[in-house]
Amino acid sequence: SSSGGIFTLVAEHVIDNNSVVFGASFDKGFTVVHSYVESKEDLEKFRGSKYVQSKIGDAYKQAELFLREGKQVLFSGTPCQVAGLKSFLQREYDNLLCIDVVCHGVPSPKVWERYISYHENRAGASVKRIAFRRKDNGWKRYSISLSFNNDTEYIETFDGDLYMRAFLKNVCLRPSCYACNFKTLHRQSDITLADFWGIQNLLPEIDDDKGTSLVFINSARGESVFEQIKDKIFYKEVDINEAVAYNLAAIESVEKNPKRDKFFEELDQLPFDELVKKYCSDGIS
Repeated sequence: SSSGGIFTLVAEHVIDNNSVVFGASFDKGFTVVHSYVESKEDLEKFRGSKYVQSKIGDAYKQAELFLREGKQVLFSGTPCQVAGLKSFLQREYDNLLCIDVVCHGVPSPKVWERYISYHENRAGASVKRIAFRRKDNGWKRYSISLSFNNDTEYIETFDGDLYMRAFLKNVCLRPSCYACNFKTLHRQSDITLADFWGIQNLLPEIDDDKGTSLVFINSARGESVFEQIKDKIFYKEVDINEAVAYNLAAIESVEKNPKRDKFFEELDQLPFDELVKKYCSDGIS
């Protein structure tokens, strides 16, 4: 929900209708894991970007149990995670609503662990809070922030942060992300959420640099939910092909960085800052 509150609005709507919501959250050690909540108060853990591959764990099994009990289930995740759930279930459920995101690709959890360790060593304290998309400098110049238990904070814009540089240079993504089978407008989810990159060109009158959601309605079920919440939002309909022209991650896999294999070979050998500087020294396009 970093580019608008649509996720929260949908999740609150389904919880009002006795639903369980699945999403990606940080555990106590800041590993990203899939879990579920049943109250609006707990939705907070699913908010905010998390540029790390999440551990599905037992989420598919738990979702299936709720579905078989007749409970409404909202499952949110990456396109491949939604496809994984559908493949696991082996049948359609009328009480299942799926939301995916336009995904750049997911970085290795091990790279994320190295990054956290690097900053904890520098700060001399453990992390207590992480925000990937701080908007102190606006939505287009978003920052990553780490707060530590000694009341210090690290904050840096995405182009200056070591982890975000590696992520955006495609040097630390999982191998399947370079040939993703789920980069398409024909999605298995009911609703797709994204950043509306290019909004300044298509709808400049509503570009406030605070983040605007781009929403794809992919099914009759997704349309039904949108119809029930649309009176709570300001929205405009746009040509999906024009919107996707600025959001190519919806339909195209990222290119594998030719330095990726070397990057991982030296992941355990070099200090994290030296590693990123060595393999991500050129600018972010």
